[in-house]
Amino acid sequence: MRPVYFYGAMSLDGYLADDHDDLQWLFDTDLGGKSTYPEFEACIDTLVMGRATYDATLSMLGDEPFYPGIRKVVFTHTERESQPETEFVSGDVVSIVKKLQQQSGSGIWIVGGGQLVATLLEAGLFSEMWVQIAPVLLGHGKRLFPEGDYSQRLQFIDHTQMSELNELHFKLN
Repeated sequence: MRPVYFYGAMSLDGYLADDHDDLQWLFDTDLGGKSTYPEFEACIDTLVMGRATYDATLSMLGDEPFYPGIRKVVFTHTERESQPETEFVSGDVVSIVKKLQQQSGSGIWIVGGGQLVATLLEAGLFSEMWVQIAPVLLGHGKRLFPEGDYSQRLQFIDHTQMSELNELHFKLN
């Protein structure tokens, strides 16, 4: 069964984006040239995200390619026509991610956060999480971990300091 991963950042007060899906606070964070991302990216071949994260990412990228060679599965309530390497889906998040796990391939990266992360935590589908904490207080916005029924203890794997970011790596289940 394919593993399901979370890899992403949050502000010190637990937000992944401001009220307008703006991530400028993250782009202003100094990594000091060090990142665990290239190693992580080599372990995945599928991205799963919500429509708001997808649209915000496309907007930030402009004309840059959006993860070429990697399958993108985007949850949306609005019907959209699939694009190369991108399919828009609706329905039960847990069932769809479980079906992805049964298909051949490598890791599945849950991009973004909020309700998508909470739902998959409640279903116990995450294998590992890498959470980078930025020295920023946003005060409000979209929480990485909204309220939910997913209480559990994680197994601490490692800690990596990337200049201003501190990354915590956990195993679940």
